[in-house]
Amino acid sequence: MKLLGLLRHAKSDWGDASSRDFDRGLNERGRRGAKAIGAHIRDHGTKWDILLASPAVRVKETLAVALPEIEPVFDTRLYLAGYETILEAVQNHAADAHKEPGAMLVSGHNPGLQELILELVSPSHESDLFREAAIKFPTAAYAILECPVDSWADLRPRTAKLAHFARPRDLDPELGPQR
Repeated sequence: MKLLGLLRHAKSDWGDASSRDFDRGLNERGRRGAKAIGAHIRDHGTKWDILLASPAVRVKETLAVALPEIEPVFDTRLYLAGYETILEAVQNHAADAHKEPGAMLVSGHNPGLQELILELVSPSHESDLFREAAIKFPTAAYAILECPVDSWADLRPRTAKLAHFARPRDLDPELGPQR
C-alpha cells in the first residue's frame, strides 16, 4: 500500500496586477490557512518520504509556513499541471529514488490536484469524503489517497481510496468562505 498526499497551495495575493502568475505569493489569509493545515498535517501523523512541489512562489511560501521541516523537491512540470502530468512526476521521482518511497506528498495547483483525486479514486470508494473533495478542493486543502500498489509504476486510475480530506475551514471557522 502506497500513500499519496495532495496539498494545494494556500490563498494567493492578487494585489499586484503587474506580477506574473508564477510569482504571486500568499496573502494574509493564505498564510493563516497554510499555518493551520501545516499543524494538521503534523498532528495527523503521516511521515512523508518525499515532498514533490511546483516551484511557483505561492507553493514555496505555503510550504515554508506549513511544513518548514520538510525539504521539497521542486519539479517545474508541476506548475499548473494536469492530473496526467502529476501522476507522471510521481512515478518518475519514485523510479529515480534510491529506495522507492512508500508515502509521497505533492504540493501544487488546481484543477490538477482535484482531477487526480477524481481520476484515481475507485467508484467503489466514492464516499462522503470523496464527494466533498469532488465538489471543491480549495486553497490549502490536504488529502491522502491510499493506493493499493507495491510500486508507484503500477498506480492506475480508479484504484485508490480517499482516506483523508481536510480544509483550513474545517480547522478554523474563520478560514471558511468569505461572504
